[in-house]
Amino acid sequence: MKKASTAVFALSALTLSMAAQAEPTSQEFVPTTLATSNAQSEAKGFLEDSKVTGSTKNWYANELLRRGGTFSRSENGVVVDRDPRRINWVQGTIVDYSSGFTQGTVGFATQMAVYNAVALDRDRDDLMGGSNRTLTKNNGEPVGQWSKLGLGNIKARISNTTLTAGRQSLNTPVLAYIGNRALPSSFEGVSILSEEFNNLSFTAGSFDRVSPRSEQSLTKFRSEYTANANIEADRVDMAGVDYKPFKSLTTSFYASNVQDFWHQYYFSFLHELGDTDVLGLSTNLNYYKTKDSGSKKMGPIDNDTYSLSLTATHKAHSFSIAYQEVEGDTYFDYVHDSNAIFLANSLLSDFNGPNEKSVQLSYLLNMADYGVPGLKFNVYQARGFDIDGTHYKGTAYDVRSMDGETHYEYGVGASYTLQSGPLKASTMRGTYTTHRASANQADGNINEFRLVTTIPFNIL
Repeated sequence: MKKASTAVFALSALTLSMAAQAEPTSQEFVPTTLATSNAQSEAKGFLEDSKVTGSTKNWYANELLRRGGTFSRSENGVVVDRDPRRINWVQGTIVDYSSGFTQGTVGFATQMAVYNAVALDRDRDDLMGGSNRTLTKNNGEPVGQWSKLGLGNIKARISNTTLTAGRQSLNTPVLAYIGNRALPSSFEGVSILSEEFNNLSFTAGSFDRVSPRSEQSLTKFRSEYTANANIEADRVDMAGVDYKPFKSLTTSFYASNVQDFWHQYYFSFLHELGDTDVLGLSTNLNYYKTKDSGSKKMGPIDNDTYSLSLTATHKAHSFSIAYQEVEGDTYFDYVHDSNAIFLANSLLSDFNGPNEKSVQLSYLLNMADYGVPGLKFNVYQARGFDIDGTHYKGTAYDVRSMDGETHYEYGVGASYTLQSGPLKASTMRGTYTTHRASANQADGNINEFRLVTTIPFNIL
């Protein structure tokens, strides 16, 4: 019945998509040909095309646990304080140097970015240990100011194909940097990106360390949802292809191996119809298959997870409905300090519990149509249900007490991006989120307010 209901839902969604178009977006087939431009032939030189840019992010979060929940603060492994409220306030700054590519058949370039964090709130009773928000010492005292090399790599390019070695940023469905703190994560390894065709690109990489968001050192890879943080992987290998067969359709296929953890496969398509000035509708399917591999450090895993979302847009107004489902007795899991969860209902909660189903409704208002470009408002509500981990046979996940668990989340947000002036492209975003859960759902009961201001700048 699960497979049948999934097929019916998908068919209904696609039927609605076809019926909703007003003035159709072009459905023209795009034949695959060699790219008309050669990026390396247009190289301006190592120094001639160099630039120094940066950004500074003021990141504030105020969390309040409800229904008796508390955060704890430890000193040298001993809990010394508990409180339902936790406050983190950090200023993160990035200064990035990127050279141009040298001229010739093979071009060489380099990139280096220094990351700096300053703890603006240094009260240990506010931080409650900091978690992965503020870097703290063993006694819970914050590190007031710290820096590290966030990016550091060399690149070689032939035509439209670039090989990158060193510490780098990556954004794919199976391994992706995460930027939801004052500073983003990055990865140490080797990758290649080939864009030799007009509508088809390839990427692959092998990485042996991650540079976490709120730590100075490199670490091995861990699972986001494991109950045992000592389980680590030495390497992540990945490869993928992005293909646009029609002007209205984008597809992706990726595969990865987290050594001795799992193999993971990903497929997606995004289809656009209609005209947003009248009625535009997009359909987005994301699907992951995760299967244990190697020495199975994470135990038995056999997990199918997908989300399907429909978004209808009329001028300033966008309304979305999304359905997400996990088929398997474990969480849908991904690498810690990455954002490799390209699913519709990944919010404050990921709605990714064992066998969980979830539905989200959301609305976005773009005030550009009302004379205020850069100002947007959004609101959403999501509900998860049927969480069941009672059949789990391993030890890596703490899920066996989950039997029919439910939870819900709603949030409101506003953002503004400056359109001109010396601070052009600076953004401010405020969000308020509430999450409530049954007794054994892992995300608990929490209210959170975040205010994040990001200011980009050019030095040279």
